[in-house]
Amino acid sequence: MTALIRSELLKQRTTRTTALLVLSMAGLLALVVLLHALSLKPANLTPRDGQLKVLGWGTGIGTLFAALLGALALTAEFRHGTIRPTLLVTPRRERVVVAKLAASVLAGLAAGILAEGFAAALETAGLAARGIPISFTGGDVARLLGGGTLAAGLFAAIGVGIGAAVRNQVVTITGLCIWSLLIETIVIGNVPAAGKFTPGAAAGAIAGAVQNQAPSQLIGLAPGLLLLAGYALAAAGLGARAITRRDIT
Repeated sequence: MTALIRSELLKQRTTRTTALLVLSMAGLLALVVLLHALSLKPANLTPRDGQLKVLGWGTGIGTLFAALLGALALTAEFRHGTIRPTLLVTPRRERVVVAKLAASVLAGLAAGILAEGFAAALETAGLAARGIPISFTGGDVARLLGGGTLAAGLFAAIGVGIGAAVRNQVVTITGLCIWSLLIETIVIGNVPAAGKFTPGAAAGAIAGAVQNQAPSQLIGLAPGLLLLAGYALAAAGLGARAITRRDIT
């Protein structure tokens, strides 16, 4: 099992797509966080909740790209046909799924801490440039880094599960982006009673910040962690079932 996980980690480190995803994540974060930090009215940015919403872009974008990393771990193999030799070398398919889950979760954790740290640095610089005092605390940043990292790891597991179930790379990536950037954002912002139970809002509850909702409107840290872990387990179980029961042609 350890050798399988090392193999999957090697794929994550040496695949050009991984580097492109990380660069894309950094570019999108820079654009979105600086746009908000430099253009919003001071009255919207001075309160702690307003600053946490900007920080929350690190949570939203970090978890999205973690999910994409997880999805690519399997959909890339289906797209390029390498899934067949992979399963021939390791006929017990559940071991392949577990290895991909473990490697993807580790990659997701790395994406999460990078995204949250970068978002915090960008907002701090943007607020300082405008002379707006920092209202969020060191505790907020610590929770953002720790909780956002954990949430990204769970989102990577969700990505693996969805990728295994759908198999088509374009459909999977497009679906994840539409859900995270459009549908979920609208639901969280406009229907908070239901939106707080979505995966993205659960990630925000763990990290203490999400881009379109005040922290007080989210469920607590422990319920958020349990909810997101449930989503991850459900997605991973669905993906494992699909891989083990379908014919690979």
